Amino acid sequence: MVDLSPELTWHTPTDLNRLADLLSAAHPDAPITAAELERLERGHLPSEVHRRGVIEENGVWVGLYEVDTPRSDSHAGWLSISVCTLPTHTALGEVLLARAEAVAAECGAHTLLSRAREDWWELPLLQSHGYREHDRLWSSTLDLTKLDFAAFAAQEQKAHAAGIQIRPLSELGPFDEAQQFRLYTLIAALLRDVPSTSPVKVWPFETWQLRIVDQIDPAGLFVAVGPDGEWVGVNELYLVSTAHPHTLRNGLTGVLAHWRGHGVAYALKLASARAALARGFTHVRTGNHSINAPMLGINERLGFVRETAWVTVKKGV
Repeated sequence: MVDLSPELTWHTPTDLNRLADLLSAAHPDAPITAAELERLERGHLPSEVHRRGVIEENGVWVGLYEVDTPRSDSHAGWLSISVCTLPTHTALGEVLLARAEAVAAECGAHTLLSRAREDWWELPLLQSHGYREHDRLWSSTLDLTKLDFAAFAAQEQKAHAAGIQIRPLSELGPFDEAQQFRLYTLIAALLRDVPSTSPVKVWPFETWQLRIVDQIDPAGLFVAVGPDGEWVGVNELYLVSTAHPHTLRNGLTGVLAHWRGHGVAYALKLASARAALARGFTHVRTGNHSINAPMLGINERLGFVRETAWVTVKKGV
């Protein structure tokens, strides 16, 4: 255990409301709710590492470390760590990082990952301790009210001429286990083909069900259906946070390799955008790996405005 000055004490946090308050106060531009934390908690597997600790000062939580099995880079011996503090207590970053690394070592880690926005103080702290850039994810936002649908009519017509139908999941039958597995099979194939620094580790079907199914809105997830009924592409839109009730998150957009070049990705995104507008949403946020040039290009042409990047850093121990 890292020693603290007498007015500071370590605690293991269990109150998700207090935890959400700390995380939101640490970075008010990225708030999180207790409900979102609870959903993440439900997705932890018994075999995974999930450790956290807070520093308390006079009854107030002022700093946090977390050590977890990474969700997308869950390779043997890899663990993800994070630290945050109230803006008035960033000097505790060194103590929190040391504690997180000690816990990760206890858990047998040989590779540590961490993630921070490029303009947050945590990134230079991590870099000063030997962490180096592993991946870069560009966040961007599209104002749906300014999207010029007519400018992309040719791409939509190209997909239609190829026999592609764009349908919401809600129109493709009951979302029972068989339908869930069909969607999972498509998503798994697409994820394996996403350009990223390290190959995406696809979850088993049961893990995907546990973590994803309750987030899926069948009215907001659109599927590209080929002439023979094959599902060949997908675009996921879902509500992430009640803190932003008019903003949807664009998860995976992907098209199977043999259907690329037919305007299918555009058709998926445009159909999803129309439906989102009709349901009262005004903005869509997404994130793309910096090496995923094709999707970055599509999003830029649609009008997504690039924001500050999220940087994943890595360190061998």
